[in-house]
Amino acid sequence: MTVDEPPGPRGTGPGPAPGPVAAFGEARDSFDAVVLAGGAARRLGGADKPGVHVGGRALLDRVLMACADAGTTVVVADPRPTVRPVRWAREEPPGGGPLAALDTGLRHITADHVVVLSADLPFLAARTVRRLLSALRTTGADGALLTDGGGRDQPLVAAYRSAALRHGLAALADAHAGLAGLPLRRLTAGLDLTRVPDPVASFDCDTWDDIAAARARIREHGHVLDEWISAVKDELGIDLAVDTKLLLDLARDAAHGVARPAAPLTTFLVGYAAAQARGGPEAVAESARTVAALARRWAEESGDAGADGAPDTRPDAG
Repeated sequence: MTVDEPPGPRGTGPGPAPGPVAAFGEARDSFDAVVLAGGAARRLGGADKPGVHVGGRALLDRVLMACADAGTTVVVADPRPTVRPVRWAREEPPGGGPLAALDTGLRHITADHVVVLSADLPFLAARTVRRLLSALRTTGADGALLTDGGGRDQPLVAAYRSAALRHGLAALADAHAGLAGLPLRRLTAGLDLTRVPDPVASFDCDTWDDIAAARARIREHGHVLDEWISAVKDELGIDLAVDTKLLLDLARDAAHGVARPAAPLTTFLVGYAAAQARGGPEAVAESARTVAALARRWAEESGDAGADGAPDTRPDAG
């Protein structure tokens, strides 16, 4: 077993392993995460599956953002640049299978609850992680896992009690002189599990057809804007929840009331002003409201202007 210092987010150099602790409801409850990302991806022809991009982001990065509230995130795989700092570990021998990888990951966490995830879940979101943890805490079960559209268990999209996993893994290791090569169901069959149906978040990418389906879904009208905003924030390394509708309304008002190129430039200036003020979402919203009012005044004063903001030179204008 080996542990490596994390390379940190892209372009930032080494970073610390622990992440922030999340808030759930009224209380702040800690959990850790173990992400299994070292499979051979045979059905993808041996491609680097965690690094395959869906919606402009690597599959592994998408999963890491979904569990960003974990106190510590351990990725069992060879180190690579990621969207946020994590702790890296590798099972011995490499390629020993999911139980060996899970056992390795558990050796580097301390929380009573652990989210266990595969690295190929394009639609996993933080809200799904919260649902799993809530189900685990309220039912008293050993684990809470997602089921897919066919009702099949997805044990690598789940929250577990760490003690239950350690106990089960130790028993299997004793019975089989190790964990290498054992299927995951050998562990989950002995656990008391509660199930959370979610055909979307449980969707995993095993084949190139799965990758194509995921990319197509992201580009559907109902998903593309949220996906794009999330991808931009990840790429820029920012975590800022802003009122998207407010910014879209501002862009519309600037385009219609001033000139079409005013839309992107105006929203850029709003963000720049908020950053200069070292503000958060409230500063963005306040700047947007201020400039939206200016755009409306501009439009009111330019009632005789053309659609692109240029003066109307028709003979009957004015």
